[in-house]
Amino acid sequence: MERAEKETVVATVKAKFDKMTSAVFLDFKGLNVEAVTKLRDEFRKSGVEYQVVKNTLVRHAVGHHAWAKKLDGTLVGMTGIAWSYEDPSAAAKVVKAFRKDHDKLKVKAGLIEGQLLDGAAVESQLATMPGKNELRASLLATFQAPLTQFVQLLQAPAQNLVYLLAAKEKEGAGKQG
Repeated sequence: MERAEKETVVATVKAKFDKMTSAVFLDFKGLNVEAVTKLRDEFRKSGVEYQVVKNTLVRHAVGHHAWAKKLDGTLVGMTGIAWSYEDPSAAAKVVKAFRKDHDKLKVKAGLIEGQLLDGAAVESQLATMPGKNELRASLLATFQAPLTQFVQLLQAPAQNLVYLLAAKEKEGAGKQG
């Protein structure tokens, strides 16, 4: 790889780290081409970018970040990086699901808001975080709950009147028979 190519890769990787919400560092050693292609497809479906980058180029790309020094132990051997831009848990969820069938895929570390997580924390914490859509649904349900209760309270007197009239009708039918 020539110097100009390296500079382009460093600039691209730097831009990805600057705009990401989270990143997962993977060791894909032992996976065949078919498995890696399937992993890339799963990442793409979830809106996650995945790239294999030389460790030295990653070091150059993230050197300006305060957390860059923490990555020294992570950037060893073969490294693939999955960047999530909107949903911080998207990459971790894809990896967790993929590892059920492909145990050779190893999680080296994760990065979220400048905090470095070890591989176990990525799978246990980051992958189990609710996604963006789940959080939206929860928030919507929270907003709707008081309105739903209010409507039920407004309907209660009319509903009680109907129950009262039905009971009176049954009582009247019972006296006639």
